[in-house]
Amino acid sequence: MTLSKISDRVFPTIPSFFDNFFTRDLMDWNNSNFSGKNNTLPAVNIKENEVDFQIEVAAPGLAKENFKVNLDRNLLTISSELNQEKEEHEGKYSRREFSYQSFQRSFTLPEATVDGEKISARYVDGILHVTLPKREEIKPKPEREIEIM
Repeated sequence: MTLSKISDRVFPTIPSFFDNFFTRDLMDWNNSNFSGKNNTLPAVNIKENEVDFQIEVAAPGLAKENFKVNLDRNLLTISSELNQEKEEHEGKYSRREFSYQSFQRSFTLPEATVDGEKISARYVDGILHVTLPKREEIKPKPEREIEIM
């Protein structure tokens, strides 16, 4: 016996709203992510609690000066660029090496959810931490009893 959803039998061409409800992210975190020169994108962790969203970008070997974090309307972009040049002279021989690394990740933030004025970032132990505080009006309010008049 094969199990099938009623919506598949009744409306096979109309996707159910609930088909991917639990697999979708609150924020479209995969939007507009790219890396120049086919470099590997750093791993990103995204956490949410009652007061904020937190993004952690694993980028060891960089310095905080290598990062840029920009907010343009509801598009948060995290990018990094590192240029290294090394030159050695030994007798008649010289060796010169260049290295260039860059990446860019963009995240579409939900409309009217994040307080853009209070976004902060810090780089500690190879991880860039970006904190996106939620607007006060969307934070959960404690339960309260309403007086009956």
